[in-house]
Amino acid sequence: MENSNIMGNKQIKQHLETAQKTGILKISLQRLQEFPPQLKTYPNVLKTLDLSQNRFEHIPDELGRLTLLKHLNLSGNRLVELNEVVGELLKLEVLLLMDNMLTKLPKTLANCVHLKTVNLSNNQLKEFPSMLCGLKHLDVLDLSRNKITDVPAEVGQLYVTELNLNQNQISMLAEDIADCPKLKTLRLEENCLQASAFTPRILKDSKISNLAVDGNLFNSKQFTDLEGYDVYMERYTAVKKKMF
Repeated sequence: MENSNIMGNKQIKQHLETAQKTGILKISLQRLQEFPPQLKTYPNVLKTLDLSQNRFEHIPDELGRLTLLKHLNLSGNRLVELNEVVGELLKLEVLLLMDNMLTKLPKTLANCVHLKTVNLSNNQLKEFPSMLCGLKHLDVLDLSRNKITDVPAEVGQLYVTELNLNQNQISMLAEDIADCPKLKTLRLEENCLQASAFTPRILKDSKISNLAVDGNLFNSKQFTDLEGYDVYMERYTAVKKKMF
């Protein structure tokens, strides 16, 4: 029985052959439940691996062999947890995991020091992934549509310029978020925050110039009345002026 039958179609076999030359392998929308068996012995040449929109519930240890990967797309699967071997992908820059069922992430992600973009939107995460704090190249982190309830003090070590926490269940926001060295855009729409969560330190001393807070437990007047709001608005206006 040839491999292509196991895989369901000859197209995948063709993809695997082409990928040896291009370093790009895209096997999405194939209803796969199992990691393609050929990948277990596949030469370590892949820079991009797209296994999105399949039915994977877990990722095997063999993934850790693909140490040249820069771009990994596992979005739209049925992953409940992520294998620790992802921490062996030291060159990884883009990690796309949206639309899964992830409840937690491995601490080994802290080893992926070249990560620039991480998208975890629409999962089941209850805790803020603090292993991503301290990654100096991380620029965009999307944690929208999860079940996160609080943003811990470690958040001050996030180097992102944009953090999306829309549609979670956040009622606690560590004011250490004011220490983020590059954070410009903070999205916190549709959470469970009181206006008092936005302390003077966050409004006055942070670099945040775009704060999206609609759909929380306060109205816009309560927000505009906060101490430091005027200082925040100066940053907001200065950035808007630069754009036009």
